[in-house]
Amino acid sequence: MDKVKAKKEFGQNFLKDDSVLNKIIQSMPHNNNHIVEIGPGLGDLTKNLVKYKDVTAYEVDTDLIGILKSKFAKELESKKFTLKHIDVLKAWDELNSLHNGKYDLIANLPYYIATNIILRAFEDDLCEHIIVMVQKEVAEKFTAKVNDKEYSSLGIITETISKDSRILFDVPPEAFDPMPKVISSILYIKKDLSKKFDKDFNKFLKSCFVQPRKKLSKNLSSIVDKIKISTIFEELNLNDNLRPHEVSASLYSQMYTKVKDGRDN
Repeated sequence: MDKVKAKKEFGQNFLKDDSVLNKIIQSMPHNNNHIVEIGPGLGDLTKNLVKYKDVTAYEVDTDLIGILKSKFAKELESKKFTLKHIDVLKAWDELNSLHNGKYDLIANLPYYIATNIILRAFEDDLCEHIIVMVQKEVAEKFTAKVNDKEYSSLGIITETISKDSRILFDVPPEAFDPMPKVISSILYIKKDLSKKFDKDFNKFLKSCFVQPRKKLSKNLSSIVDKIKISTIFEELNLNDNLRPHEVSASLYSQMYTKVKDGRDN
């Protein structure tokens, strides 16, 4: 392994298990989409990805940029590999998309910004598939369904804008150097590109789950008039004692539409 110490500030844990890398490659969709990788690290996943498709990678760590440039000199020259030395969230702020055509995001994400990155990928109209390594708990939140313990705004948003979302497999701490203190999972999401990510709907859902054990109507009262809440619950035939995790994604969508309509009138 290259003599590089993983940096805590970048949430680095280098994946070193070839069997895990192979399973990620096998899970890639068969399409003509470009591949975007975030945080390529020492390039272990990258070297597998570039065998199959053109790859654009975003890396913030200056020390790793030198290693990647040396390791992928041929691929950089042939334009099979493009390396961008920038914080990926800044790149999104500046460009709105990480590529100029349809792409799939395949990456071992730094844990500390994984949720943010996935939500930004939801917003990015050109990102179709998301196949990312994240902390198991995060993967469970994105794939949770109504009445699951992990069900939250993340699961609802995912269900609303995706055709398919699931955990492909778990990855033990021993697969990394250094070993993280948590189990990781490979999260797979196929977006429905006809559906748009709605930031206001996401804010509305966060309010609904602000105190998950409280009644949904109580949580809603911080953003919606109590009389309006009663009317909406009546129209949707909802029990006032419902907790946030007991309401389906489609009902949340209907509720949001009614709240929005009330504000627009």
